[in-house]
Amino acid sequence: MFWERQVDQFVHGIGKRANVPLRLKLWNGGEYALGGAPKVTLTLPGAGALKFLLPPSLDNLAEGYVGGHFDLVGKAADIIEVASGLARAGVEKTGRFGRIMRAAVHTRSRDAEDIAHHYDVSNDFYHLWLDPQMVYSCAYFPTATEDLAAAQTAKLDHILNKIMLAPGDRLLDIGCGWGALAVRAAQRGARVVGITLSQNQYDYARERVAREGLTGQVEIRLQDYRDIDESFDKITSVGMFEHVGLKNLRLYFGKIGKLLRDGGLAMNHGITSTDPENGATPYGASDFIEKYVFPHGELPHLSLVLKEMEAAGLEALDVESLKRHYARTLQIWAENYEAHTDEVKRLVPDLTYRVWRVYLAGCAYAFSQHWVSIHQVLVCKAGADSLLNPTPWSRGYMYGK
Repeated sequence: MFWERQVDQFVHGIGKRANVPLRLKLWNGGEYALGGAPKVTLTLPGAGALKFLLPPSLDNLAEGYVGGHFDLVGKAADIIEVASGLARAGVEKTGRFGRIMRAAVHTRSRDAEDIAHHYDVSNDFYHLWLDPQMVYSCAYFPTATEDLAAAQTAKLDHILNKIMLAPGDRLLDIGCGWGALAVRAAQRGARVVGITLSQNQYDYARERVAREGLTGQVEIRLQDYRDIDESFDKITSVGMFEHVGLKNLRLYFGKIGKLLRDGGLAMNHGITSTDPENGATPYGASDFIEKYVFPHGELPHLSLVLKEMEAAGLEALDVESLKRHYARTLQIWAENYEAHTDEVKRLVPDLTYRVWRVYLAGCAYAFSQHWVSIHQVLVCKAGADSLLNPTPWSRGYMYGK
């Protein structure tokens, strides 16, 4: 039969090129071990599900799993390892499933819809696997031994130290999330404006500010960054510019430059591509993320970030990679998610549960494999140092030295 030949070609083809710890179970009772000591079992309910293995690109495999077309048993991290092994053995890194450049159209309405798609699942959903402060961005592990809560607090302080936040400073936090950075900055004496396009985040952050007794210092707005026309001493953008779009980077950084007063500092903290041509994540992973998680998200290479910053009139003063830190952060998030499986399933549909299970564990793997990276870039307005660059000659101030 045709499907028998397909299975035979798949099993033997993968087996010749890789040792993938996967047990494949068929609807007719047949079983195949693609490698020694299988960690994951994939069960196909019928011949129609074979199309999600042919080819075994990451988006094809993820589509089959999240759509309920086949079942997977195993730890999330092992499932991602197996899927990546299948993709490496069965898909060329170049071509359709390689690093493909995209150009998405970004408008105010589309960006608002995309933000809502990702962040407005429910606050309770995120609360299950994030830290108590609800910080949904890369944590910072100074000694590599911190727990998630301590590492997220360290990240907030690391950012505020880098921008030399001082009492009385007026800070703009672009993409303020659930308000953790805004609250931390206010506790250090700053006056803060936090903006978001997520209704859930807006409501939560405002309630949080009120609970902390900081209403007089922090203003949370449901607002697009393009609609702001004020002056700030310091500006932060954490996990937001991934939504801007490659073609809008100069506009985005130019807007930051216009809002930043002379002698002020801004920090952009965001995920970057490791492909110098700004291509997508390989083996089809980006197709899955585009469809289910981050619609119209685009990742620039660090070189493009720095180029567009300079073109927009900003000078890069410090660049730090936090790739290892994000791999660890995502690993902890994925473990938290698995530990709260029952609660997650009560909150969201099965499709959403499966999407996020694959996404969190998959992203942890992607950072660990250098498929993607993340950088903090500290900037000031470009020009005469005596007027525009307030930082000390040593970077020691960033670390309390």
